[in-house]
Amino acid sequence: MSDTQPQASDYLRKILLSPVYEVAKVTPLQTLKKISDRLGNHVALKREDLQPVHSFKLRGAYNKIAGLSEAQRAKGIIAASAGNHAQGVALSGAKLKIPAIIVMPTTTPDIKIDAVRRMGGNVVLFGNSFDEAYAESRRLAEEHGYTLIPPYDDVDVIAGQGTIGRELLEQDTRLTHVFVQVGGGGLAAGVAVYIKQLLPNIKVIGVEAEGSASMKAALDAGEPVNLPRVSLFADGVAVKRAGDETFRVCREYLDDVITVTNDEICAALKDIFDDTRAVAEPSGALSLAGLKKYVETTHIKGARMAAILSGANVNFHSLRYVSERCELGEKREGVLAVTIPERKGAFLEFCHILGKRMVTEFNYRYSEDKEATIFVSVRLNNGTEELLQVVADLQKSGYSVLNITDNSLAKNHVRYMVGGRPCKTVQERLFSFEFPEQPGALLRFLETLGTLWNITLFHYRHHGADYGYVLCGFELGDDDMPAFNRHLQELGYPSRDVSDDETYKLFLAPR
Repeated sequence: MSDTQPQASDYLRKILLSPVYEVAKVTPLQTLKKISDRLGNHVALKREDLQPVHSFKLRGAYNKIAGLSEAQRAKGIIAASAGNHAQGVALSGAKLKIPAIIVMPTTTPDIKIDAVRRMGGNVVLFGNSFDEAYAESRRLAEEHGYTLIPPYDDVDVIAGQGTIGRELLEQDTRLTHVFVQVGGGGLAAGVAVYIKQLLPNIKVIGVEAEGSASMKAALDAGEPVNLPRVSLFADGVAVKRAGDETFRVCREYLDDVITVTNDEICAALKDIFDDTRAVAEPSGALSLAGLKKYVETTHIKGARMAAILSGANVNFHSLRYVSERCELGEKREGVLAVTIPERKGAFLEFCHILGKRMVTEFNYRYSEDKEATIFVSVRLNNGTEELLQVVADLQKSGYSVLNITDNSLAKNHVRYMVGGRPCKTVQERLFSFEFPEQPGALLRFLETLGTLWNITLFHYRHHGADYGYVLCGFELGDDDMPAFNRHLQELGYPSRDVSDDETYKLFLAPR
């Protein structure tokens, strides 16, 4: 980028004169009737999943590449990406007859590699992570003179993404709110700088995943900062550090940045499917999740809102996780741990109290003679209010009840392990670990963990995300803890001691 910071007028001119429509298309702004009726606001969805590469990334890539000199074109272009940016660069290169090299991690799913190759990209597989692939792309660019095409922190890329803002105002000048997902910030910066020049009264609100909120961290700190780690469920926005130029523009033109949980993203994915039958990727549904949270917290009614469906290059295997968590995110399901008497007819009495409510999950295993603890999920029509009523009804009938709807240990592990108590008394401590879900990752985790301590419990379930969660119990006395803690530090995986978690004590801990 030039040392001279572009002005808003510069961006406006670049957006208006952008050649992106040589390859991209104007996508529809589709009304979401079901969710509009539910929220009491007019809600529309900008369908960038309908682009030739099923993502908005094509706009920024093409705008950047189309502006290259003849000398730069002759030498070729290069990018590092495992997803949407890769496809945008590949298709743009093919359209302009410019050789395009895409460096992708070796762990990239075949479906994405094949897509890039079909679009004319020359795929180079390198490293096990994006950082390693990016470093290799920079090395190759320097060695061979290729032009590196950045994914977001570039004036021309930002302007290309800003053409979405132009289309939004052409499609609906009565908008009051626009919600846009934020990763590195290119899309948010482009949309905000355009809209605020023409209709400054429209609120433009950025939305980040709770586990990768790099722009919010930058705004709080007054400058871009490096997150220690990012959650990769919404992999399209999993950025550790916001761009310098994108931060500058977003700080000036975004009205706010809000964060949403994975469960809230899953709920938005279901909403999109219910209204349009489109299957979005998690980052694609991020803006709608933010819109819903904004309405819930502000209680606004009668507004005219737009969210951007930024992409639909979804990892199919992640849909299992989405299906399991979307009801929780919409507050349509409550999860409870209930202690009932261990006697004949106790189940029936318990179900009578629940009445005609739909039971979505019911887990039980005999453990002792006096009491039984059951793991039960109930479908809700009135969200938190109804859940509190269920809890009150059960407590009134003499049952001990623990609301574990928001307990991550319960949702990720315990529900699959009910009844798994040890047959003898052990001094057990329980730890939760995270590791990258790559081929052989589980084996490497176990090998690194070693054989110094007896493992008393182990649970892992693949969800199609980029990080896996392992629940592991160890036979440890107090004297073992200093050495064990040193080993955890050497292990290098993020971990936390969850031995005091109530769901563990109720369902899995030694008696």
